[in-house]
Amino acid sequence: MSRIAAKVLMDSKKIPLKFKGSLYGALLGDCTGAPYEGDKLQEGDKTTLKRYFDKLEGPMFKSPKKSYTDDTAQTKCVLKCLITNKGIEQKFLATEFVKEYFTDPNRGYGRGTVAVLTKLRQTKAVDPLRPAQESFGGNGSHGNGAAMRITPVALFCYNKSEKLKDMVVQCSLVTHANALSVNGAILQALAVQYCVNREPEEFKNDDLLDYLTEEIKQLEEAVDEFGLKSEKVYGKKLDDIRTLLKKENPSIDDLMNKLGNSPAAVNSVPTALYCFLRAHGQPFKGIDSSNPMRRTLEYAITLGGDTDTIASMAGSICGALYGEEVISENILAHCEGFEEIKSMAGELYNASQ
Repeated sequence: MSRIAAKVLMDSKKIPLKFKGSLYGALLGDCTGAPYEGDKLQEGDKTTLKRYFDKLEGPMFKSPKKSYTDDTAQTKCVLKCLITNKGIEQKFLATEFVKEYFTDPNRGYGRGTVAVLTKLRQTKAVDPLRPAQESFGGNGSHGNGAAMRITPVALFCYNKSEKLKDMVVQCSLVTHANALSVNGAILQALAVQYCVNREPEEFKNDDLLDYLTEEIKQLEEAVDEFGLKSEKVYGKKLDDIRTLLKKENPSIDDLMNKLGNSPAAVNSVPTALYCFLRAHGQPFKGIDSSNPMRRTLEYAITLGGDTDTIASMAGSICGALYGEEVISENILAHCEGFEEIKSMAGELYNASQ
């Protein structure tokens, strides 16, 4: 364990609240970001987005639930796997992914994931890793599907740092066999795990970035069985995040050129991390809320692109730091699946013990 990782939160009574906060943040980002997926927001759209959040946070009103996407659908599968098995059992997880998709396929699944799940069903998941390994001409998917559902693993390992990376890899490989996807999931999980173990008032952006840089450097310099190293893309992205955080108001074009907002893991996981870090602390221009979760999600959605997944990942990190108290009960009540996630958050904490 690194020196940076060794310092943990002293008050363990807050940990269950952070489990809830992280899972609620992931659900909330998914549900609020989904209607804007693929959009490129103009100034007028940003005003509409502000009103959208104001209304959801305000007095309760009857309306259809904000639907979740494949992000939450697969997160629920990972939760069930961890709660049932006290770890990642790949055939169990593959079976849950298949059942979830074929029971409710209209959640915005990517074509690559659908192809993997179809093969898993056809083969009865006898070899739960082969379909993902064979996808995209044997290169595996480099999408953010592994990272978008990884929050439960990060929470489960909040006090098991030595197991985190291995469990993330096990969880990822069922559908995503490309190193860029797996490393993106590791980066996201490390950020969540780090924040669970920190008091908000002691948290500093540079400390988290130092920790992630150290961990990712080790990851990207590791040599595989063929004597090859990973592409050093995430280390570069972390450097770009530092540069952007020093600018008072970086342009959207600058953000997109350096970080991106596409479904590729390398163009969305660092973006989600940046959104959280940018929104931490004091309010900034364009988003005047005093609530860090509101700032994080609203800012993530304004960047456009893969809004549901970027907002979900950013919300998960934010909730891991601040806990459930920064999330309005009113806005959660508008989210499909909230009660189920609430119940599973408690079960996951018990399983992690």
